[in-house]
Amino acid sequence: MDVVVVESPAKAKTINKYLGSNYQVLASYGHVRDLPSKDGSVRPDEDFAMDWEVDTQSKKRVDEIAKAVKSAERLILATDPDREGEAISWHVLELLRRKGALKDKPVSRVVFNAVTKDAVLDAMKKPREIDVPLVDAYLARRALDYLVGFTLSPVLWRKLPGARSAGRVQSVALRLVCDRESEIERFVAQEYWSIAATLGARGGEFQARLVNADGTKLDRLSVGNEAEAAAFKTSLEGAAYRVVSVEKKPVRRNPQPPFTTSTLQQDASRQLGFAPKRTMQVAQRLYEGVDIGGETMGLITYMRTDGVQIADEAIGAARDMVAGEYGGRYLPDSPRVYKTKAKNAQEAHEAIRPTDMTRHPARVRKMLDDDQARLYDLIWKRAVASQMASAELERTTIEIEARGADGRVLGLRATGSILVFDGFLVLYQEGSDDEETEEDRRLPPIEQGDKPGLKKVDADQHFTEPPPRYTEATLIKRLEELGIGRPSTYSATLGVLQDREYVRLDKRRLIPDPKGRLVTAFLESFFRRYVEYDFTADLEEKLDEISAGEIEWRDVLRDFWRDFIASTDEIKDLRVSEVLEALNEILGPSVFPAREDGGDPRACPSCADGRLSLKVGRYGAFVGCSNYPECRYTKQLGIDAEQSDPELAEGKLLGQDPETGKPVTLRTGRFGPFVQLGEAEEGTKPPRSSLPKGLAPADVDLDKALQLLSLPRVVGLHPETGEEIVAGLGRYGPFVRHQKTFANLESFEEIFSVGINRAVSLLAEKQERGGRRPTPQALKELGEHEGFAGPIVVRAGRYGPYVTDGKINATLPKDANPEEVTVEQAVELLNSKAGSKGKAKKASAKRAGSKTAASKGAGKTATKSTTKAAAKTSAKTGTKRAPAKSKSKSAAAASDDKA
Repeated sequence: MDVVVVESPAKAKTINKYLGSNYQVLASYGHVRDLPSKDGSVRPDEDFAMDWEVDTQSKKRVDEIAKAVKSAERLILATDPDREGEAISWHVLELLRRKGALKDKPVSRVVFNAVTKDAVLDAMKKPREIDVPLVDAYLARRALDYLVGFTLSPVLWRKLPGARSAGRVQSVALRLVCDRESEIERFVAQEYWSIAATLGARGGEFQARLVNADGTKLDRLSVGNEAEAAAFKTSLEGAAYRVVSVEKKPVRRNPQPPFTTSTLQQDASRQLGFAPKRTMQVAQRLYEGVDIGGETMGLITYMRTDGVQIADEAIGAARDMVAGEYGGRYLPDSPRVYKTKAKNAQEAHEAIRPTDMTRHPARVRKMLDDDQARLYDLIWKRAVASQMASAELERTTIEIEARGADGRVLGLRATGSILVFDGFLVLYQEGSDDEETEEDRRLPPIEQGDKPGLKKVDADQHFTEPPPRYTEATLIKRLEELGIGRPSTYSATLGVLQDREYVRLDKRRLIPDPKGRLVTAFLESFFRRYVEYDFTADLEEKLDEISAGEIEWRDVLRDFWRDFIASTDEIKDLRVSEVLEALNEILGPSVFPAREDGGDPRACPSCADGRLSLKVGRYGAFVGCSNYPECRYTKQLGIDAEQSDPELAEGKLLGQDPETGKPVTLRTGRFGPFVQLGEAEEGTKPPRSSLPKGLAPADVDLDKALQLLSLPRVVGLHPETGEEIVAGLGRYGPFVRHQKTFANLESFEEIFSVGINRAVSLLAEKQERGGRRPTPQALKELGEHEGFAGPIVVRAGRYGPYVTDGKINATLPKDANPEEVTVEQAVELLNSKAGSKGKAKKASAKRAGSKTAASKGAGKTATKSTTKAAAKTSAKTGTKRAPAKSKSKSAAAASDDKA
């Protein structure tokens, strides 16, 4: 029997069916080992030696593979056909060799681009060796990403509190977003006017815009004010019109090639509203296999690729589909052949396409969930349309002369297109992030010499607009254009930027948060070379040269590290005050915006002579006055102008408290707006209350402030204990409390309206749950299974989906779909979790026993021998004690953002 290793259990099950009983197909569940998340895992001083760590769950899976290999005739490594897949095969092979499981058994590497029977069986006939240059490229990339992250991030933590990490690709992507925001802030709108005449001729109407005045060409910004526009309008209203020329030009639009990873993410974002991460998760399921008519099969080819070419048989199948569905008119005379143009394209994989072109989306829709059906429909249409005939249009340009009564000769132009033949557009049209600029108006059949009549003249005011913020799709497109990063990391990189709170999504546009702009400004000031687009792209090219076997991977690391560590050492001695002053200059326009009165933007608006500057605290950076503590003006970065009003810094008077006569003020501090009663007296703080989430400072009046200051409110006495129930506003929102039991209220307003009956009911419900959260929602029932405490259920937990039998909880891997988890997978996860708990108990008992022995004088010897044995085992396996969580392939692929 031969042992075959793939990455996912879903793929393993499908492939085992294809290969039959003479094969045992096992899953590695992604990467089996990774660099530990601590300093020293890559050692430049030892020629970039690396320490690898096998986590608990991966160790169990490797042990299972090793056990199977010992009784097998041959090992076949069949992980994915990319750098990460090659690296996983290499890691598995290295671990099996260290375990002595292979001996002299033959090992082969096979790759297939689709999880179909034909593709798998064909791959088995073409075994090869591990691609060493490809593994070297992986090692170089992993080491680079690790060294950048674990060298830069500590510098950030020390010099810029609140910043969380930096990464080789992550930081460049962040710079793109921040640079675009700076462009928008610097942009000065310019007024311009457009003049267009609506004309009628041969029974139809059309619009022509002014393009020429008395022999002078006018561009979009030529008419810059209302007076000029009014003069042109008057001339046109009294003019006689004549068609000078009519030019008709045939135009062909060719179809786009099938999807690459990048273009799939872009179009899924535009047309389906999918985030890149969601697109890749759905594509992964389509690739690994879905149940179609009782048989599990992959619907699409491998979804991490730069290539636009597809196999000859796929081209033939697409052409047959076009001819059968749409007829010969829609089929070009010869097949369309596409070639990759990407500057740093990876290995030559096929584009993303259906594994079977005859599997129409309508046929498989019922077998797929909604996301899968929509994405498959997009992939199928793009692939088939790529082999269809071009769309044919007729673009018409009409030049018109207008002679005004005032003697002026004005030129107008009308353009339009007519779709003569729809071609590939009958099936698929690429989405767009921005509005279409092409004029697709229909024009009446006008001839040269016609004299159209005037219907009306419109003069409209416009203002130039700044460049749009990036969407996830346009940022991926820009990274690809610059040659930065690779397809498998784009979605993970965007996810990290959002997780780190460096950027946020608003109406599908990426907006940099203040924290992100600070990090970018810091890197541009002190590590500029390493966030330059050309430098990062050149480094990507070198990595590709390594994968092609053209250069040695350690040479690339040496060249990089020599300059990088020197730059880092220079920054270590800088004081935080020097760093902040540099950031003051770079971020001046956004942190200290121009004042309406033309005064110094950095002058403190609260005191007479203070100067504003960036400051850092425990929770990050903020703007404060140089005269602190005499002047306590502060402003959070990125908050609304209303909240940074200097009047709020000193206290905006809302009125007086009718009971005490003390002033009630609305103020703002480092942590946002709050209301205050009176002033500090003899070192004691006055009563204060923060504004609840959703309540804007503008909506706070004296009554609302007094309500807030009156909290907590006594609701009444508990009928059983006779003790008070109070309602208040806490760190986690509005609540009611009795003794030590808290229950959440639905809204801020309910604090003042909740009665004793509802409060008692809420508290009773909380006590019935034992003070715990409600039972998480059940996502899938897997039923009873021998040896477990109760029914096995997949639930949506606070920290992600997990499986449970009521006693043991086991978190699902990050790339697992909760709705597709099988009983076998759940049992494996639960057994693994139960096993690790058992080992922990044994270890605890062992330590207790050791302690007892030590009191008798025997513990020291036992401890030494145990330590030696552990060291011996560690040296033999090359592993260290692992963290609890497993390392998925997708996480490793985003390793430059890990720190």
